[in-house]
Amino acid sequence: MADSAQTSSSNVTKLLEFFHLCEKLKTTKRTGWIYNNVENPESISDHMYRMSILSLSVNDPTLDRDKCVKMSIVHDLAEAIVGDITPSDGISKEEKKHKESEALRHMCNDLLGNSQQSQEIYALWQEYEDATTKEAKFVRDIDKFEMILQAYEYEQSQNKNLEEFFESTKGRFTHPEVKSWVEELYKNRKISKQ
Repeated sequence: MADSAQTSSSNVTKLLEFFHLCEKLKTTKRTGWIYNNVENPESISDHMYRMSILSLSVNDPTLDRDKCVKMSIVHDLAEAIVGDITPSDGISKEEKKHKESEALRHMCNDLLGNSQQSQEIYALWQEYEDATTKEAKFVRDIDKFEMILQAYEYEQSQNKNLEEFFESTKGRFTHPEVKSWVEELYKNRKISKQ
């Protein structure tokens, strides 16, 4: 009985460590906004939260919305350890993926004990990275859309020109509904610049 209680206590300690690690997502500001001197930039969690809302808002019966919400929540989880690595940081895509994979393995295997829940988290992250399912492709689209939506909002509230974010995503959206959101956002942006 004592061994079971000790194991349980150890598991809870590691679970709390995982929860504390996730707190870094709330306090780590998104690097692209910092590089562009945005005042009070959003955190990684802020970004993931709105992606989850976007996933809930989609009107596509062919998508598993619950999976999209979960994927939105976990897709940047490794950034609690590796930080928000951007293309301008000089780290290759392969190295970034390796760092994130190792960080997530630590979180899932060492802290969550390779549980059913940790396997689900890792599988969702891997599915997002592989980008072969319709859900992963959709979530990758809303990852980019949420970024340009935020860029537009910073342009409006802070009188900034964040064109580079729009340029970096131009022509890269595939989901029809997200494309319609992008089109409407571009119209609003054009009107606001007149």
